[in-house]
Amino acid sequence: MLFPVRMQGEEGVPTAERQNDFSRGSIPRNILMLAGPMTAAQLINILYNIVDRMYLGRLPGHLALTGLGLCLPIISILMGFANLCGMGGAPLCSICRGRGEEEEAEQVMGNSFTLLLLVGAALTVVILLFKKPILYLFGASPDTFPYADAYLTIYALGTLFVMVGLGMNPFINAQGFGKMGMCTVALGAVVNIVLDPIFIFALNLGVGGAALATVLSQCCSAVWVLRFLTGRRALLRLKASCLRLKASRVRRILGLGMSGFAMAMTNSLVQILCNAFLQLYGGDLYVGIMTIINSVREVISMPVQGITNGCQPVLGYNYGAEEYDRVRQGIRFTAVVTMLYSLAVWAMTLAIPGSLIRIFNDEADLIAAGIPAFRIYFAAFFCMSFQFIGQSTFVGLGKSRFAVFFSLLRKAFIVAPLTLLLPVLGMGVDGVFWAEPISNVVGGLACLLTMYCTVYRPLGRLEASKP
Repeated sequence: MLFPVRMQGEEGVPTAERQNDFSRGSIPRNILMLAGPMTAAQLINILYNIVDRMYLGRLPGHLALTGLGLCLPIISILMGFANLCGMGGAPLCSICRGRGEEEEAEQVMGNSFTLLLLVGAALTVVILLFKKPILYLFGASPDTFPYADAYLTIYALGTLFVMVGLGMNPFINAQGFGKMGMCTVALGAVVNIVLDPIFIFALNLGVGGAALATVLSQCCSAVWVLRFLTGRRALLRLKASCLRLKASRVRRILGLGMSGFAMAMTNSLVQILCNAFLQLYGGDLYVGIMTIINSVREVISMPVQGITNGCQPVLGYNYGAEEYDRVRQGIRFTAVVTMLYSLAVWAMTLAIPGSLIRIFNDEADLIAAGIPAFRIYFAAFFCMSFQFIGQSTFVGLGKSRFAVFFSLLRKAFIVAPLTLLLPVLGMGVDGVFWAEPISNVVGGLACLLTMYCTVYRPLGRLEASKP
């Protein structure tokens, strides 16, 4: 029997309910209990991230939208650092809970919070000091720099809110409070959606207004997370006594978090290369098209990420409790759901690219150039499900080396070199877009097959050997 969670003065509450014990009941139900709210949270999160792009795309011309697109790699970097601390610590919490090590789980959460604060403060200073050379390096032109600079300056001032809201929310989900985790994102989304038109249009603040609305919404999310994690409902509380860093614990957090960090950093690297080469071969128009493509990709991939993120606490808990057959059930269920969804959304994206582009901008030249670019970029999108399945399994079970390797493989070792080579070999802007589907097939299959051989089959042997 697992070590029970401390009741913390809440008399009359059943231990099993307090424990959120994922080693009991249906595996699909346990995963969906978390994945449903987490998927909704992911979609809401993307909605309030792209709502800026939707509003700015309605301003005259496409320079405001393009300027915001230049900031996306930097935003990806910030999210990568949040994942480094948050997504590194949350799976460890789930594994510790499965083993009954509640005190260590709280220590992991406290150390993650301290890391988030330290990293967030450092990033704020770096961005504000070096924003101009960074933006020009990332593909800005004299026409687009003023828009990118206005957005990034304000966004950088809210870096700590981003780190806390994004980095600590996984610790709510890791305790089984999926709906509460969804509310974190929903609160920020509502605030952003309400404030965006007021700041951008009514107050005529333009790009700066979009950034200000985003920062205020992230502040609300951060406050919500902290109030919950320090309140009575949390199974694991954020305490001052747990904030002091311990080297061995920090290494474990950062080691597992390197997967999400590497993925975000390599995504940022690819966005930088794409923007630079699209600027070189196609100009500001194609940078704007890539901004729209990235926005659509984020939206359609979020349900997949919601499912795979939802499975991680369940897989980690059962792995810590040595319920290996239940871990295999979770992997199978996640794989089937993820693949079916990916096939459906892949077909939709190829069928109506024009309609998707018009959500953000309806200029005729942008739509004409954007439709063929869409069909190339999303040609093999369904293979991304392979990457998500393998990656989430590695992270959920604490297999940090595999998780980091496959985060780097697809983007750093496949997409980035192809982005450099294909345009030079005569494919021009099309070469930039073709790099993505090639990497989806090669990287996705490699990740899935490795997970099957190194995790899924060995877990079967471990289950068979149990007395």
